[in-house]
Amino acid sequence: MGMEDEIVVNWFRFADMDLDTAEILQDVRPEHFEIICFHCQQAVEKYLKGYLIFAGTEKPPKIHDLIELCNMCSDNDIVFDSILDKCAYLTQYGVQPRYPDEIDIDEHHTKKAVQYANEIKNFKPLLEIREIISDK
Repeated sequence: MGMEDEIVVNWFRFADMDLDTAEILQDVRPEHFEIICFHCQQAVEKYLKGYLIFAGTEKPPKIHDLIELCNMCSDNDIVFDSILDKCAYLTQYGVQPRYPDEIDIDEHHTKKAVQYANEIKNFKPLLEIREIISDK
C-alpha cells in the first residue's frame, strides 16, 4: 500500500469513527441531537475528502461545505451528483450545532442525518475505493 493509499485509509477510518460515534449517541439519554448531526456531517466531509485524495487531489480544501466538496468529486465522477441532495442536507450541521441557539434539531433530524451518512459511506464509488486499497 502506497503513501497516498494510507492517507485515504486514514480519512475513511476517521470518517467511520465519526459515524460510529453518531450511531452510539443515538441511544444516549438525554439526547444529543446536535452532536449526532455534527458527527454525521464530519463523517461525510471525511469520506468526500478521502475520495478527492484518491482521485489525485494533493490536499483537500479546508472547508466544511459538503455541497462544494461533492461538486469537486463530481468533477472526477458525475455519479456524485446523485448524492448532492444528501450532502446539501448534512452541510447545515457542520458549524451551527457547535453553538447554542443556532439551529433547532430534533430526533427526526438525527435519524435522517445518520441515514444519509450511512448511505454515503456505502456509496458505490467509496466502497470501490475501499476494495481497491484493501487488495493492494
